[in-house]
Amino acid sequence: MSPRRRARISRGVQYALLVAIVVALAFTADWQQLGSVFVDPAVLAAMWPEIITTALKNTLIYTICAFTFGLVLGLLLALMRLSPVGPYRWIATAVIEFFRGVPALVVFIAFSIGVPIAFPGREVPGGIIGTVTVALGLVGAAYMAETIRAGIQAVPKGQLEAARSLGMSQGRAMVSIVVPQAFRIILPPLTNELILLTKDSSLVYILGLTLEEYELTKFGRDVLNQEKNLTPLVGIALCYLLITIPLSIVVRRMEARAGRAR
Repeated sequence: MSPRRRARISRGVQYALLVAIVVALAFTADWQQLGSVFVDPAVLAAMWPEIITTALKNTLIYTICAFTFGLVLGLLLALMRLSPVGPYRWIATAVIEFFRGVPALVVFIAFSIGVPIAFPGREVPGGIIGTVTVALGLVGAAYMAETIRAGIQAVPKGQLEAARSLGMSQGRAMVSIVVPQAFRIILPPLTNELILLTKDSSLVYILGLTLEEYELTKFGRDVLNQEKNLTPLVGIALCYLLITIPLSIVVRRMEARAGRAR
């Protein structure tokens, strides 16, 4: 038997097995029970419109604030990692390794409980949004700093040398020549980091939120406790997909465009 024929037979067996599994699930599942537990129209109607006007809106606000703070801090840490000044490199390395190694939940608890204990009468400015921005942004910055550093190092050294030969200072050449090229390289991984921050925003529940501050996961948990039904989980999952799927499409298109450019 030729290798091509063996490959065809192998694919046919796999397709047949997949069809058999799907048919078995279709005939053994209790679709009426699944529908009432996971897709109850009455529960979905009870979640509307607060799931959009409050939960989804707050999730977007928390994510955008944390990503913006993390991107700025990550760029600063990346430049410090590449600095010829030793203390800058040591500080940046310590910050990056610490916040990459500590779970985001621990960082949230530290800023929500630890700061008021360590500094009596004081808290992170901006209330919940400020705490989320700093806590989640620090975790994101640790990962984005390494991504940005890799992007900067991926820019050919000749670009920096050419800028210096034209009379630019080291800092001016980095800001005007190297960093813009690096960001074109690292846009896909930065978008992936934005998706991760969107999902990590679900940890905001640990801060103790008011109704106006609920994000998607906290909102879904409250409705779940009231209705004793899993439909709220399906509702919030669809809302997360409304955010993450377009971002994933953008990442794939940017990667395809970068591949064509190369």
